Amino acid sequence: MRLSGLGKVRDACYNTPMNRDTDTRTPSPPYGYSRLCHYSREQQLHIVAEFHAHKIRPSRIAYRVGIDIAFIEALIAGELEPERFPRLVADYRRQRFQQRMRDSVRLNGVSRFEQQQRIERDFQREVDL
Repeated sequence: MRLSGLGKVRDACYNTPMNRDTDTRTPSPPYGYSRLCHYSREQQLHIVAEFHAHKIRPSRIAYRVGIDIAFIEALIAGELEPERFPRLVADYRRQRFQQRMRDSVRLNGVSRFEQQQRIERDFQREVDL
């Protein structure tokens, strides 16, 4: 199935120089934001801790959820909530570890053992940070 206008749009994008006056496409959202954040500060704290435990970059957290990137970076740097945020991250990392171990049960034999060893190594590396 071929989309009828797609070739024209693609050719127009690649074959003509960009002119901001004639460009009708909507601009990208500002750095770090794609939507308004409707979460309370407490919920934002938990969301950032969970995403950080899953190794999601701060800019991606801000883009996906709409939380202020300065707030995210301040939490990660330890400038805000210096005692509480690391505890939350550790809790979410433990939950992630347990979930990954439960998921590894579906594997059999050596592959299960190797997967569990990788999960434990990753967890130890995260804990030592």
